Amino acid sequence: MARKASTTKATDATTPVAATAQSGSAAEMMKKPELLDEVVLRTNLKKRDVKPAIEAAFAIIAEALRDGRDLNMPPLGKVRLVKTKALDAGASVMTLKLRTPKNASLAAPAATPDSMD
Repeated sequence: MARKASTTKATDATTPVAATAQSGSAAEMMKKPELLDEVVLRTNLKKRDVKPAIEAAFAIIAEALRDGRDLNMPPLGKVRLVKTKALDAGASVMTLKLRTPKNASLAAPAATPDSMD
C-alpha cells in the first residue's frame, strides 16, 4: 500500500493538471473585472469598448453550451459538454471537457516576433 501511495504522489506532483489543481485556490481565480483589465491592457482599447464585447462573447458561449454544441476556440482549445444536471430555480451544472491544442504552451503569450528569428 505504501508503494502505491508514493507512486501516485510522485505522478501527481509531475503532472501539470495536478499541479494546477493543487495550486488553484479562490485567491487565484480570475474574475470578470480582472479579465476585462487584461483585455484592455493587451488591446489598448478603452474599457467601455471592451466590456460589451466580452459580455456578448460570454453570452454566446453560454447559449452554445446550453444548446449542447461543441466549441472550437483556438488558442483555448475544443470545449465539449459532457453532462448536465438541472438544479433548483432554473440553474444547472455543466461538466465540460477542454482539449488544448498540441502546440499550446504556457509560454506562448511571452513569444514576440523578435524571438522567432
